[in-house]
Amino acid sequence: MGVDRIIATLLVERGVGTFEEARRFFRPGLDQIHDPYLMKGMRQAIDRINAAIKNRERIMVYGDYDVDGTSAVALVFSYFKELDPNIDFYIPDREREGYGISIQGIDYARETGVKLIIALDCGIKAMEQVDYAARFGIDFIIGDHHLPGDEVPRAVAVLDPKQSDCPYPYKELSGCGIGFKIVEAHLEERMGVRLCDMPEQLDDARRQRQEELKLYLLKYLDLVAVSIASDIVPIMGENRVLAFFGLRVLNTKPRPGIEAILKYGHVDKRQPEGDQSDTERKNGYFEKELTISDLVFLVGPRINAAGRIRSAFDSVRLMLTDDPNIARQLADDINSYNMERKDLDTAATEEAKRRIDTDPFYQGRQSLVLYDPAWHRGVVGIVASRIVEAYNKPAIVFTEGSDGLVTGSARSLKEFDVHEALEKCADLLEHFGGHKSAAGVSLRKENMRAFLDRFERLVREGIGSEEVVPEVEVDAEIGFSQITPKFLRILKQFAPFGPDNNVPVFVSRELVDTGNARIVGTNHLKFNAIPIAERTSPYPAIAFQQGEALSHMRRGELFDLCYQLEENYWRGRTEIQLNVKDIKFVD
Repeated sequence: MGVDRIIATLLVERGVGTFEEARRFFRPGLDQIHDPYLMKGMRQAIDRINAAIKNRERIMVYGDYDVDGTSAVALVFSYFKELDPNIDFYIPDREREGYGISIQGIDYARETGVKLIIALDCGIKAMEQVDYAARFGIDFIIGDHHLPGDEVPRAVAVLDPKQSDCPYPYKELSGCGIGFKIVEAHLEERMGVRLCDMPEQLDDARRQRQEELKLYLLKYLDLVAVSIASDIVPIMGENRVLAFFGLRVLNTKPRPGIEAILKYGHVDKRQPEGDQSDTERKNGYFEKELTISDLVFLVGPRINAAGRIRSAFDSVRLMLTDDPNIARQLADDINSYNMERKDLDTAATEEAKRRIDTDPFYQGRQSLVLYDPAWHRGVVGIVASRIVEAYNKPAIVFTEGSDGLVTGSARSLKEFDVHEALEKCADLLEHFGGHKSAAGVSLRKENMRAFLDRFERLVREGIGSEEVVPEVEVDAEIGFSQITPKFLRILKQFAPFGPDNNVPVFVSRELVDTGNARIVGTNHLKFNAIPIAERTSPYPAIAFQQGEALSHMRRGELFDLCYQLEENYWRGRTEIQLNVKDIKFVD
């Protein structure tokens, strides 16, 4: 490829092993996504939807209350709304109904005359609920991406690539990604052409329709990109293509709701008119290229906050509206929910940490399971994530649920499959579902003690009794002389970054500070690093929450650095900066 060995190594580490694979990696195209009809159940799903539209049956799009679920609902609802006004959407209330398909939701469908429910980002284990709906003549299409159990619901169609007998080549779509495949399949049938058709094998008319198909589908990919980022699914293969084009939409013409949310991160994606850009720059807004990281930290938490604190219906409305004024009002409301969520999250996290640090029960345990009926159900997942980050142990945080149950969220380390562990505790649980690293779970209070003991035993069997030491995984060792403009230009083309395609981490050895190391912010170390053995210029570096290294640097000690390369924008200038992940001082 005419690239250096470091770039070639980075590609191989990401499963890219041939020139053709590299070409597809660096030049994503919508023709690279898979035929939706390869997904088990897709033909039956599209036939049932077509019958509902033809017979004027009322359809309801049902989704989970998190970002993935609400974006999936917004995508599928907005597409079919153009074809059939007799359509509704429904998001369960986190407090009253809990996760997944609820009996209350089905009762609402029955009362409003719904005959077909399209469930997204949930439902793969909803056997009882689907059977209950069937008693009233309501059909289900399940579109989920969570791990199925031994049985799947008796629905008209179950779309989930993780089913063992599903031939769909890519298994890691988000819930919104499943919704997109439903829309893609339906639109391809309407237009009489498929994305996977080879253009050279089409006549001019069908080739033109294929281009129109791509343009039509593009307008939904912003929602898919938001879901991919927020649900922490791998960003390789099909997800990388969908995220690539979704970011392109977000960076060129974001929908009003997303644009309104971005203002709270002081990001403005509007095209400047007159002196508007100067005015808004004075007010603290700046234009920037949105990345997956921006969606994770700026957009996802705010959209999630509505479902955590108040009503996820607001999140769906935000993503659906074309009216900038309505978008701004909804964004204001959602941002206030996010501020309330932060307060609840902080208080619960501090209390959880206090218990872990002071209660003898937790001393020596490899799992951290906590319960408090006062904790808000909308923040237990966030608290569990913070506990894992602070103690490097699998954690489950429970609070009071509905119907006399306790309900919680589990988070784990890469070394431990929490979903598999919950399967081994199924006889003690009422409900559970999720992924290897995150899951939701509910059980009866009388089963809590037995669950605590078994879960602890499973964690010890899975990762051992010794403390798991956090590691920084390094992609390659490089010298500063290898950080050339061409190297950086190619490195940027690895984006969009995320799970399975993280920003590369490099290590450089035997460096020294140039003499101006200092603390900035709360405990962030700012310095300039230079190798003692290379004739190169120093690079500015920032090490977040690593201020304790300042005294070593001021003594002139040599050090090795693990870091990511990033562009730092400051006062109209762009410079390469080392984002330091770890510092090791050389003896």
